[in-house]
Amino acid sequence: MSSSWGTELWDQFDNLEKHTSWGIDFLEKYSKFVKERAEIELSYAKQIRSLSKKYHPKRSRGDESRYTWCLAFAATLHQLNEVAVQREELAENLNSQIVCDLTRFTHELKTERKTHFQDGRRAQQHIESSWKQLESSKRRFERDCKEAERAQQVSDRIDLDNKTDGEKRCSLKARHTAQQKQQAAEESRKDYVTSLNQFNQDQHQHYHTLVPVIYQRIQDMEERRIERICESMRSSAEAERKVLPVVSGCLDAMMDAAESIQPRMDTRQVVEVYKSGFDPPGDVEFEDYSATMRRSISESSYLDNRTEGRRHGRKLWPFLRKNKLLTLLSSPRQPPPPPPTSPSPGDVVNCPQSPPPASRDPITQRLNDLMTSGSRTRKQCLRSLKRGLSLKLGSSPADCSHLSPEQRRKKLQTKINNINEEIQREREQRTALMKMKTVYEHTPQGDSCSLDSRLEEVKQNLQRLDDELRRNQAWLSEVDSRLSDQSSRRQSGGCGLNSQATTPGSSSLKKLDNRSPASRESPDGSYTEDHSAELHFKSRSSEFDEDFDDEEPLPSIATCRSLYPFQGQNEGTLSMVEGELLSVVEEDKGDGWTRVRRNLEEEGYVPTSYIKVFLDTSAKGFVQSSRLV
Repeated sequence: MSSSWGTELWDQFDNLEKHTSWGIDFLEKYSKFVKERAEIELSYAKQIRSLSKKYHPKRSRGDESRYTWCLAFAATLHQLNEVAVQREELAENLNSQIVCDLTRFTHELKTERKTHFQDGRRAQQHIESSWKQLESSKRRFERDCKEAERAQQVSDRIDLDNKTDGEKRCSLKARHTAQQKQQAAEESRKDYVTSLNQFNQDQHQHYHTLVPVIYQRIQDMEERRIERICESMRSSAEAERKVLPVVSGCLDAMMDAAESIQPRMDTRQVVEVYKSGFDPPGDVEFEDYSATMRRSISESSYLDNRTEGRRHGRKLWPFLRKNKLLTLLSSPRQPPPPPPTSPSPGDVVNCPQSPPPASRDPITQRLNDLMTSGSRTRKQCLRSLKRGLSLKLGSSPADCSHLSPEQRRKKLQTKINNINEEIQREREQRTALMKMKTVYEHTPQGDSCSLDSRLEEVKQNLQRLDDELRRNQAWLSEVDSRLSDQSSRRQSGGCGLNSQATTPGSSSLKKLDNRSPASRESPDGSYTEDHSAELHFKSRSSEFDEDFDDEEPLPSIATCRSLYPFQGQNEGTLSMVEGELLSVVEEDKGDGWTRVRRNLEEEGYVPTSYIKVFLDTSAKGFVQSSRLV
């Protein structure tokens, strides 16, 4: 069956025009559909990315890196973010490969369609004008024929009635008129024949040459439009198929993350995190008041102190009595020392003035600020007091003796690992400096002596790190030995429980003199003669740490340089050498002391007159560069 529009639809010009217009409208509609789908994909990717960011940990926490279920959830969020990336890539492909292409093709198709139908209208107008010309010549030929026939009839009637001379003259005139009409009719006939032949020729050319060619072009245009729709649909599916393997891989990774969750390992990790290493408390000894026996000091004293500390643990220390805080904050009431009479040669111009007399140390000054300040500045005073108390009470010693044995062992092990990493970095830096020195020695322009100071500094750093490593290793060995002793005692005690009688108090009838010195070992593994005093001191120091565990370090507000050396002999002060650069974290409150920080670890008070404060950005940049060196 023939499917050529030029031969099968030669008389459906208007219907073809409507059909092609509807096809272009459909093409625009499909292009709009793909565009809206790309927008939906972008919106979906944005929402998925926002969801992943919302539930992603804001900062690195140790708890979330220990447990498998936290790691699995973090991996799921990461893969979900990858899914969002693939959705964004799909939307970009839809916009760039389909929407833009279809928009350009639609514009070209409209222009081509307009050209084809303009040609068709011109051909239609030409055949219509030829038909009108044929109709005109036909009507004229018909009219001339009728007039010639009437003139012939008049001439014949006059010839029949020809009697007189006047009538004869009329007969001749009528015959002459009839001949003229016949000649006009003959000319009209010739014109009609010519017009008829021309129309037939034009009509044949129109329906057999022009219309098939124009309609064939329109048909080709329509087929290309349909083919482009087919290609767009195929490209859309192919673009989505390209991202499916990656999305499938993300889903597989999510499944693997879910399968990696190990409940038993997580519960063991809880033991590793919170295990203190203490021995369980022993039996409460029997107190025989009838024999005027005083209660012996046993492990129950630790329970009593712990119970008493639990009763007061809920109280916030800033709202206790002032005299109790003064007792905890007791320190030598000494004003800051005046600057030396002979400053260094480089600091003659900027010689500081002597500080105003003060009768209170910096921490006591902050306490009075707390008692007299309003609600807005109280939080800042609390943080200031917390930092001063950490220096006075020694809440974070170098050997981590304030922690429980198990936690102390983990902390020391972490320190040892960090020190080993620093040692490795220093060794690598030393190797690089040695290579650079060798190159300088073989180069005439090189100055190998310029690297000697840096090599000496690296050597000193390595020596310091080695000493620190040996100290931490010694502390770790001590903790391991104590833990092993406690474990052996726990096992031996557990075996003996089965053979002892269960009579209440029968296992506790002992006197204080019969106890060995090892029984007076404190819960943190250290030996003490005054057990209650040590526990009281530790509970007092921990009393201030419970409410500020999540405190962030105070920001640096300025930079200072020491003008003179200072030996911080009092508690809460910081020693410094001349020319040292420090960060100011709290300004002078009028007592002659300024709080400074060194390397984000050491912090304390120094006399204000011993330092020079820089507030410009150049000094900060100099401090950063000096730290890098």
